[in-house]
Amino acid sequence: MAKLILPNGEERIIPHGQTVAQALEDADAKTAKKTIACRIDGELARTDVQPAAGATVHPVLKDTEDGLEVMRHSAAHVMAAAVKRLFGPEVKLGIGPSIKDGFYYDFDMPHRLTPEDLERIQKEMEAIIKAAHPFERGEMTKEAAIAEAKAQGETYKAELISELDSDTITTYTSGDFTDVCRGPHLRHTGEVGPFRLLTIAGAYWRGSEKNPMLQRIYGTAFWDQKGLKKHLDFLEEVKNRDHRLLGKDLGIYGMDEEIGAGLILWYPKGATIRRIIEDFWHKEHAKRGYQPVYTPHIASERTYERSGHLENYADFMYGALEIEGAPYRLKPMNCPGHIKIFQARQKSYRDLPVRLCELGTVYRFERSGTLHGLLRVRGFTQDDAHIFCEPEQLAQELTRVLELAEYMMEAFGFQYHPWLATRPDKSLGTDEEWDRSTQALIEALKARKMSYEVEEGGGAFYGPKIDIKLEDALGRVWTGPTVQVDLNLPKRFGVTYVARDGSEREVVIVHRTVLGSMERFMGALLEHYAGAFPLWLSPEQVRVIPITNDNTDYALRVVAKLREAGLRATSDQRNEKTGAKIRDAVLEKIPYMLILGDREMNAETVAVRKRKEGDLGTCKLGEFIETATKEAEQRK
Repeated sequence: MAKLILPNGEERIIPHGQTVAQALEDADAKTAKKTIACRIDGELARTDVQPAAGATVHPVLKDTEDGLEVMRHSAAHVMAAAVKRLFGPEVKLGIGPSIKDGFYYDFDMPHRLTPEDLERIQKEMEAIIKAAHPFERGEMTKEAAIAEAKAQGETYKAELISELDSDTITTYTSGDFTDVCRGPHLRHTGEVGPFRLLTIAGAYWRGSEKNPMLQRIYGTAFWDQKGLKKHLDFLEEVKNRDHRLLGKDLGIYGMDEEIGAGLILWYPKGATIRRIIEDFWHKEHAKRGYQPVYTPHIASERTYERSGHLENYADFMYGALEIEGAPYRLKPMNCPGHIKIFQARQKSYRDLPVRLCELGTVYRFERSGTLHGLLRVRGFTQDDAHIFCEPEQLAQELTRVLELAEYMMEAFGFQYHPWLATRPDKSLGTDEEWDRSTQALIEALKARKMSYEVEEGGGAFYGPKIDIKLEDALGRVWTGPTVQVDLNLPKRFGVTYVARDGSEREVVIVHRTVLGSMERFMGALLEHYAGAFPLWLSPEQVRVIPITNDNTDYALRVVAKLREAGLRATSDQRNEKTGAKIRDAVLEKIPYMLILGDREMNAETVAVRKRKEGDLGTCKLGEFIETATKEAEQRK
């Protein structure tokens, strides 16, 4: 007999020979009506199956994540059927899974898909859904399935089937379309909810650039129009916050084909924001006892042989530069340089901990298809630091790192969520070292009263870590601070200190970033704030707008006083109407505008407009300066 767990936690027995659907109908007709699939020992399955003796079965209801997954998977099949109908048998199918927030299907076809094609496919899908074709399950032998796929020209399906570890292959047929699939699916196509096809993208078969490039269609589906509309509105907001568009429109950064893909040119406004962040970063690190260092952009290949990067990271490193007959490499990491600085003179326990920090630019090879604005680049600056300490100091140092990370995230307005990543199957180091390091990370999390999730086996091969994931204004998650204990490099480089008893002991090394990289962090900030930075981060804080040419000299005097007070200000001297100047300042997301006419000039006052609040009235320039500088200092 199998065990059926109802949504209310009640347990029922499924007698031998009875299907899940039959057992549900006997147990709870209302739940049976809402059930579209089930999980048998954790695996998604149909309800018309007889579970094995001893199995545990949970019904999958329509209004659950699992239910949505089944429906979206069914929608992917409907999309493949529509593409086959419209573009003929020369279309070869790849894979079509459900994914977070939607589904996709990959196609190899001679026709280059366009946005207009999406409209045609959408209409054809609507016709298939309206027809309510049953999803009928079938079986065939593996050999027969491979032969049939090849006969139909479905080379990708034949490849996938050949790798399945089963002698029986399942198929699902809906109308005139059959696909190899494990399922489960809805009862019929008519149960697919409101959907929308979204985008077309390129995708290498099985993710390798050595394979053909396929065309991928992304879509999304929900059980009702309300859910679909909410998601589409969210996607529109995501589009409006795209850091690539904002970066261009606001003059933050750019790239140039002649310079090279994935290499960022920081424009004056972007460089200003970056400098503000870097100054803040250096100030907070100095408070906490970090010592700044600089390391070269290249190093002898011997360094990376010793560190293990050449052995384990070569695919992401750029080719060797020959200097006087010796090979050099662009640095992919800052660690070896920091270790060499630590080893420049012998350290004793009295010197520890040593905290070295650097905004160090590194270079890693990313394939052109993976490059994405500021988020995936080939040259980037890490806010890197390495802490060298005694084993007994580890937990305390980790606690201090978490305090700094929290302070930085709160200053920039991010919510954050820590994850503890533990020992993977393949790893270096002893059980004792891993246990000690993991326990120190846990102690630090507890000391900061941070609730955390555990990612079992998610640590690096050389040590456990804490990843802090950032949540932006739209609830999206970004890569943030990382705290990593290293059990590898101290051994490889022989990093030691003189202990209290005079013996040489191996030092503990902690790698950490509290922003990640300047490029990725700037991309996250742009999207988090939709380009409307708070006053302290805005590259231009105040735009002074003279109403007529007669007010120009006064405007320039106002700008001079603002700059003397440390505010970043400019004056709009164009021969344009005041309304046009204000609109431009709003579009450029300037926090404050000071409108100056004859009345303000004669009274030596300023009329203040704020980006969101609008007109704030008139005040003395000194009052405005006091208010604005206080707002900037408080990093509101």
